[in-house]
Amino acid sequence: MATATPAVRALPDALQRIVEARHHDPFSVLGRHLDEDGALVVRVFLPRAEQVRLVEADAAMTRIEGTDLFVWRGTADQLPERYQLEWEDAAGVVHRTHDPYCFPAQLGDFDLHLFGEGRHWHAYRFLGAHLHQIDGVAGVRFAVWAPNAARVSVVGDFNDWDGRAHPMRVRGGSGVWELFIPELGPGGLYKYEIRDRHTNVLVKIDPYAQSFQERPETAGYLCPESRYRWGDAGWMRDRAETNWQQRPFSVYEVHLGSWQRDADGGFLNYRVLAKQIGDYVEALGFTHVELLPITEHPLDASWGYQCTGYFAPTSRFGSPDDFRFFVDHLHQRGIGVLLDWVPAHFPKDAYALARFDGTALYEHADPRLGEHKDWGTLIFNFGRNEVKNFLLSSALYWLEEFHIDGLRVDAVASMLYLDYSRDAGEWIPNKYGGNENLEAVEFLRELNSVTHERHPGTLMIAEESTAWPAVSRPTYLGGLGFSMKWNMGWMHDTLSYMSKDPIYRHFHHDLLTFGLLYAFTENFVLPFSHDEVVHGKGSMIDKMPGDGWQKFASLRLLYTLMFSYPGKKLLFQGCEFAQGHEWRFDDALDWELLERPQHQGIKRLVSDLNHCYRTLPALHQQDFVSEGFEWIDCHDSSQSVLSYLRKDRNGETLAVGVFNFTPVPREHYRIGVPEAGFYREQINSDAEVYGGSNVGNQGGIATEAVSWMGRPHSIPIALPPLGGLILVREPRSEAPEAGVSDDTTATAASAA
Repeated sequence: MATATPAVRALPDALQRIVEARHHDPFSVLGRHLDEDGALVVRVFLPRAEQVRLVEADAAMTRIEGTDLFVWRGTADQLPERYQLEWEDAAGVVHRTHDPYCFPAQLGDFDLHLFGEGRHWHAYRFLGAHLHQIDGVAGVRFAVWAPNAARVSVVGDFNDWDGRAHPMRVRGGSGVWELFIPELGPGGLYKYEIRDRHTNVLVKIDPYAQSFQERPETAGYLCPESRYRWGDAGWMRDRAETNWQQRPFSVYEVHLGSWQRDADGGFLNYRVLAKQIGDYVEALGFTHVELLPITEHPLDASWGYQCTGYFAPTSRFGSPDDFRFFVDHLHQRGIGVLLDWVPAHFPKDAYALARFDGTALYEHADPRLGEHKDWGTLIFNFGRNEVKNFLLSSALYWLEEFHIDGLRVDAVASMLYLDYSRDAGEWIPNKYGGNENLEAVEFLRELNSVTHERHPGTLMIAEESTAWPAVSRPTYLGGLGFSMKWNMGWMHDTLSYMSKDPIYRHFHHDLLTFGLLYAFTENFVLPFSHDEVVHGKGSMIDKMPGDGWQKFASLRLLYTLMFSYPGKKLLFQGCEFAQGHEWRFDDALDWELLERPQHQGIKRLVSDLNHCYRTLPALHQQDFVSEGFEWIDCHDSSQSVLSYLRKDRNGETLAVGVFNFTPVPREHYRIGVPEAGFYREQINSDAEVYGGSNVGNQGGIATEAVSWMGRPHSIPIALPPLGGLILVREPRSEAPEAGVSDDTTATAASAA
């Protein structure tokens, strides 16, 4: 800013503060006013103007010497309330526009009240930048929350990023600043320039912007209203009317930047990805796709988990309407779309939310409450109504504006505990002396209550890794209200077990059985996610011990266990065909591996497991209640074999899972079953089509009248090496029970 001339220093204080861009209330000076004598005074501040005319009065304005302030005096009848300025810049170009300072405030008091109370579920509709009309004049209305700012201006490519040009008005004690800029349309770039109470000038993004430049640039776009026409009405209706707890739920987790790239290694557009992922996921049989965060973020290496734009699909892959197409296309193919959403923390980037108005606004000021040292990020202040409203509005925005079917809420454990990843003395107890973050708990309960009430059928899924009780139980019962919770304990125990050499597995049998002690305390998702194939943990295939044959056999066994075990399913991209190396966020998957039979076999098995899981009610109807599961034998640690039953709600289908975690095939391995009949071999992970040795039961086996394991009937199974079987009882009328001789009984008993 240029040094003030003597003429400027002689200005009245109010005018000097306008010139120096430090006036808290520009509308009290600029625009159309009546002076003490009843005469009309118009003041305009135009830094780029050489001369200015009032169009309707057909009168030139007078420049105040040494400034870019222009003034005109006349009578009220000479100029309408909404008047135009015609001004010429230094290049001789003539501009015509309405004066922004001749329009009244536009935000409603009720909106501001609800926002201050933390109960404006659609704050994104009045905060941010929106196309708007006043008295037939079109333009853009801007609004931003910055309660501790001394001055806020809209800056953009339309005013040469000059903070003096468009200072905003503050709306009382709400802390919300607003300005309507006429004749402004879609396509431009903008930010906010904020002068804090210490005279520092900050340039910040709009927290409510709905589209941003592609990194490393950070300005928001003035977006047109969406013209996308949705075609998923049937999907949305069915979603609201369906009991999701009794439906199959099998998730393919995707990072859009590394699933596939174009021929030059660049990103694909949302529309291209929609068709490619739709084809692929539909063929594999997954019910849902879950996207790692596509909320705007500056750093590719954060995988999207350090968000800056909580209302903006990242521009890496296209426009907001391109993303609407992505969701709509998958819905029309019968595939749901979930989104990773990150309310736990945000990055420290100076252009974004951190110290937004010069103070700790979105975060806590005390680093013992407001900073994650492990991640180098800041923690939202969940006790502040406007911050809570920001996050609640963001969640609803994705559900409403993009038809997202649910949010997977990241890092919930870090929100719940004040001492999360902190040593003694590095955290502040709550008012009762405990380590629970009471404000975060209330936020999560409100989040889940509001989203479920307003959008029935949508899902809220917690990534929560501790023993916090009732995460997926209703808030009216004292729970947090999530739909489901990732079963991190099962995942860790199972992978720990599978990583051990089969010769030692019998010492660790409890790793497989312990999970059933708590399996029905929550609505669990069984996740093999991106977190398990990065940071030196190895790919899924590399976690398996032994030679190549054993590795592939063990992975097939693991997936068969997962798809028959109680709980919904999640598998990260590449795991479905045994990606060879750890996941790399900056490169496409190794699709060429599908030219190899062993990798093709894994992919085919996953497809068949999905089909089995989706079509067999016994495997999905009672995932969350103990009535859907029953051990056959959980004690055979000496042979490292597990067997159990899965049942549907009406007793019409019955599935048997039997798993051999050693490379030793077991002929005539007898298990007891509750009902007589023929048990068809629906899945055999050792089948030749999957790359196995083809040890099996020739399509199935009939029960024998031999009491076993306390059950009236039994079947002698050919149990494949490192293999899993899913057997399905045929309808009772189709297969009589086989007889059995004393010799067969003895042989079977000996083998078992």
